[in-house]
Amino acid sequence: MIEIELDGQKLTVPAGSMVMHAAEQAGTYIPHFCYHKKLSIAANCRMCLVDVEKAPKPMPACATPVTQGMIIRTKSEKALKAQQGVMEFLLINHPLDCPICDQGGECQLQDLAVGYGAGKSRYTEEKRVVFQKNVGPLISMQEMSRCIHCTRCVRFGQEIAGVMELGMAHRGEHAEIQTFVGRTIDSELSGNMIDICPVGALTSKPFRYSARTWELSRRKSISPHDSTGANLVVQVKGNRVMRVVPLENDAVNECWIADRDRFSYEALNSDQRLTQPMIKQGGAWKQVDWGTALEYVANGLKLIRAEHGAAAIGALGSAHSTVEELHLLAKLVRGLGSQNVDYRLRHSDFGNSAAAGQAHWLGLPIADLSQLDRALVVGSFLRKDHPLFALRLRQAARHGAQIMSIHASEDDWLMPVAARITAAPSSWLQALADVASAVAAANGVSAPMAGNASEAAQAIANALLSGQHKAVLLGNAAAQHPQASSLLSLANWIAAQTGASVGYLTEAANTVGAQLVNALPQQGGLNAAQMLGDAGLRGLLLLNTDPVLDSANAAAAAKALAGAEMVVVMSPFKTGLDYADVLLPTAPFTETSGTFVNAEGLAQSFVGVVKALGDTRPGWKILRVLGNLLALDGFGQDSSEQVRSEALGVDADLGARLSNAGSAQLQSASPSAIERLAELPIYASDLLVRHATSLQLSHDARQAAVASLPTALWEQLGLSEGSSVRITQDGAGAVQLPAKLDAKLPANVLRVPSGLPETAALGSIFGGLNVSKV
Repeated sequence: MIEIELDGQKLTVPAGSMVMHAAEQAGTYIPHFCYHKKLSIAANCRMCLVDVEKAPKPMPACATPVTQGMIIRTKSEKALKAQQGVMEFLLINHPLDCPICDQGGECQLQDLAVGYGAGKSRYTEEKRVVFQKNVGPLISMQEMSRCIHCTRCVRFGQEIAGVMELGMAHRGEHAEIQTFVGRTIDSELSGNMIDICPVGALTSKPFRYSARTWELSRRKSISPHDSTGANLVVQVKGNRVMRVVPLENDAVNECWIADRDRFSYEALNSDQRLTQPMIKQGGAWKQVDWGTALEYVANGLKLIRAEHGAAAIGALGSAHSTVEELHLLAKLVRGLGSQNVDYRLRHSDFGNSAAAGQAHWLGLPIADLSQLDRALVVGSFLRKDHPLFALRLRQAARHGAQIMSIHASEDDWLMPVAARITAAPSSWLQALADVASAVAAANGVSAPMAGNASEAAQAIANALLSGQHKAVLLGNAAAQHPQASSLLSLANWIAAQTGASVGYLTEAANTVGAQLVNALPQQGGLNAAQMLGDAGLRGLLLLNTDPVLDSANAAAAAKALAGAEMVVVMSPFKTGLDYADVLLPTAPFTETSGTFVNAEGLAQSFVGVVKALGDTRPGWKILRVLGNLLALDGFGQDSSEQVRSEALGVDADLGARLSNAGSAQLQSASPSAIERLAELPIYASDLLVRHATSLQLSHDARQAAVASLPTALWEQLGLSEGSSVRITQDGAGAVQLPAKLDAKLPANVLRVPSGLPETAALGSIFGGLNVSKV
């Protein structure tokens, strides 16, 4: 520790700290533009010049290390004069367009110009102009004349997002920030550049010119998308969500959010919003009042129970729904006498579940992902499934962590991957067994399954046997895998032998919460695959889900829904128009109160930030009234807080209910001639993102419906650039997709995404495929 004096105050600061860090510790503000606590130091704006005793000239606080006995003055005449001089230079070429600038009112340059700038300019020459650039549907670079070259956006891309999409070209007065050879900005974290831009050079294209910052009310919320549980500030004007920005929480999302969290709000004001209950009569949709709609549903469920028994009724809820909604959905179905309730629409192995009332989880706090020395990620499209977890692991890799992968693709995670086993999905268990075999040999014990320690498996084993903080992380595809139980069992064995933790990255905002409230079949109830298979259910309740796009077998789901007597869709959007009988407008996360439990088991509650659109109602209220109409016990709650207490317990210790224990019989799978690898595209993951216009115009969304083929299959079919392929699956329909060569795919793997209308005619996401050239 080093003793210094800052503005007359004695301080003790760690050795190696910069003056800026010492000032932050003392609560002293030093003006700055290029410095950002999460980015490397560039020291190129010079706004943070301070007076250091015995130094011949002012020094930049962000790049000046503290020394023993250093005396610093931030408010002396020398410091203030230097800061005013820098401000004059910064404003020389800056356009005087504050009245129409989107950043006006929340602009660092504007604030500091008032505090440190002169009252008038001495500069009378012509100002430079930087021409606008189109970099995609999310970020606007219309006003790059405002740029002060702080390079925050460049450093964010390099250090946080992992891809340098912006850089500085030219020199002197010709210098400008631009993309490489006119490309668009396509990172799944790109919107954070808007937040860290200290001027109005980078702005939100969907939000641009729609409101002034002082017109907006700011309200806290939680992201309903992936399992990070990112903390949000939702900005509202006139009962309409206008913008979403991050709320800083270092333990969860730091100060970042994914573009999916930031721009999905556009769906809230979509013309596809369902605002009035609707009933299908004679094949035509008719708007009705809530009393009529709920009576129709209650009478229909009573009739089905009387004619076919309670077991002919089932419910499927999305894990993007709240704890309160999933608890009451399960309670309603059980109150009718059925155990058919599930949230695992995309799963294939339903034996892989925690004990009743417990939940599979991440296995460690989210913040600890940044501190790992070793991480083995099994079956995950990491960047697109979990952008903020990928960011954390990228930070760990920057500090020397070894990140390893077992998967069927070699997608660029934008971080160094120390070792990789690329194998068809049916071979993942064997690949993990090969790693276990190498670990067993090193530890002198017997492996639980026969394996052949290949060079890559040996490298993974050696890495896991070294290092202090280690984790084996199972991704969405591993959780959905037909051998999910075996993968978990083998991961647990490897972790026990190497001292690592085991965890699931978990799919959705409330996957852990769905398990804790038992939104799962019990006592012989049907699971999601059975309900959407040949079970012949007569009545189905769907909560925030479209099973044709959200299930593991789209073709089977469409057939099951078409065969049901009554399908009730509770959704914020007009979904399922071809198979539904009743549509009930359910409030999205901005219009209801509720709770999500994120991957680490942290329960985060939120309240509605705007009034419900039209006749929309919170999902928990719809289910409570339905329970009363069906004369079921336990549906007298007055608030979502009461439902939450009932679902999770009052001040319950959720940590005691989190467990990744599991054992299963380990047996290799039989591979198909051509296996399907089906990722869920990032902007097809849930109802909100599917209806968000700008996200659907992004590169990720536009390039989603493509079939990727390995080299041998590409050559066998005689394909070339621009070719299309026809894909069929046993027991399902056919689809036609543009073909793309992916030389890194295993020889027997065909990559065809799920969750898209273009591929909804196909069957199992882990099934065999037939392919031919169109």
